Amino acid sequence: MQNRYVGDIGDFAKYTLLNALSEERTLGVAWYLYPDENHNDDGKHTSYLDHPAIWRDRSPEVFDGLKQMVRSNCRDVGEVVHRKIISPTAVADECLNSPSRRLEDKARWRERWFERVQKTLKNCDMVFIDPDNGLCQNDRFNPGVSKNWKRLPLDEAKRLSEGRMAVIYHHNSRFKGGHAVENMFWSEQLATCSFAVRFRAYSARTFFVMNADAKAIYAAKEWARNMGEKAEFVSGTNGLLGSRFS
Repeated sequence: MQNRYVGDIGDFAKYTLLNALSEERTLGVAWYLYPDENHNDDGKHTSYLDHPAIWRDRSPEVFDGLKQMVRSNCRDVGEVVHRKIISPTAVADECLNSPSRRLEDKARWRERWFERVQKTLKNCDMVFIDPDNGLCQNDRFNPGVSKNWKRLPLDEAKRLSEGRMAVIYHHNSRFKGGHAVENMFWSEQLATCSFAVRFRAYSARTFFVMNADAKAIYAAKEWARNMGEKAEFVSGTNGLLGSRFS
């Protein structure tokens, strides 16, 4: 996650989904907050805010809150919580920005950072894990390289979701075989993935949901129906995850 993304169309999907799933739960948020970059136009997909007739009725509170933040240039994850667009019990929002340039120091700092995230969220029965780019294999993650911090190593995803429901953000990539194969791959790697939802306005992102109960499955299906043709619910049962993605 980067602050410059706050309020874009992906954020609208993200917060409406979390509100649908977190009712009667103690929500914890692991932002995996990465310093803002300016080398591309990511985070500029806010034109949906100019079309309230299409989007606002899907969640008036989230729509209005994000619109106010974008229009007033208050794009910050802290404001998302302060304005009660989502209402987590605990938030791990320490920026991924080591004070050292030495690889060894950065690796140690990154390990301690994750320990602090775990401690902050330990009493939550639901967590949202929001890496900038999404999941990656453990052997592709070097904790001493800052750019790697934009990704979520599989081991950390499993540790944060152990024994509780977890929602994991993943930005779909140019995976060989397409998004259907990519989502199937990660569902198998995550093992306890109950289902996923994909939202594909402007670009595709998938939310993998771990250890979900029947209430969460129903809420996610209702969310997908409410969000319209850009949203899809896919069951994780019997290896079917990703089979409806095109």
